[in-house]
Amino acid sequence: MQEPTPHIAATLKTLRAAQGWSLDRASRATGVSKAMLGQIERGESSPTVATLWKISGGFRVSFSLFFEQASVEGGPPNNAATAVLEDAAAGMTVTPLFAFDPALRFEMFLIELAPGACSESSPHERGVVEHVVVLEGVLDLGLDGTWYAFGAGEARRFAADREHGYRNPGDHAVSFHDIIHYPQV
Repeated sequence: MQEPTPHIAATLKTLRAAQGWSLDRASRATGVSKAMLGQIERGESSPTVATLWKISGGFRVSFSLFFEQASVEGGPPNNAATAVLEDAAAGMTVTPLFAFDPALRFEMFLIELAPGACSESSPHERGVVEHVVVLEGVLDLGLDGTWYAFGAGEARRFAADREHGYRNPGDHAVSFHDIIHYPQV
C-alpha cells in the first residue's frame, strides 16, 4: 500500500463530520473498525482497496471521491485523478480514469491485478452496476461465489449490489477497465 495520503484522511474526516457521525457510528455503517477509521483519519494508516470500498459504500459516496482530482488551468477538461492506489498485499493497482460525474452518475478505473491476485468486494449500494472490459490477460469475475473467466476484448455487466470479486488466474498481469454506474438518489 502506498503511504497515507492527506486527501484520504481529510475526505474521511469531512464525510464523518457532514453526517454528524462518531467513529463508532461510522464503523457500524462501513464495517471498518473504529480503530482503523481513526488511524486513517489521523494519517497513521492507509486503507487497502477493499477497506476504501467499504468506507465509500458505508457513506454512500463514489470510490473516486477519495482520490485527489487533477486540475488543469486553461487546458482541456480533465476529470482524471492525480493519485494511483496501489495495494501491494492484494496485488492490485487502481488508477482513476474518470472521477465520479454527478450528471452521468459514473466513474471509470483502470485496474491491474498481479498474477494470482484476488480482490473480493462486499456488495455496493443497491442499484450500482459495474461494466468490466478486459484489456489484457484473463480475468476471473466472481459473482455470488461462482467464478467466470473472460479474456482480452470481452466485457461483462453485472449488478454490483451483491458479493463480487476479481482474480487473476494467469502467470501475467491482467488489466481491465471498470466503469461503475450509481443509481439516482
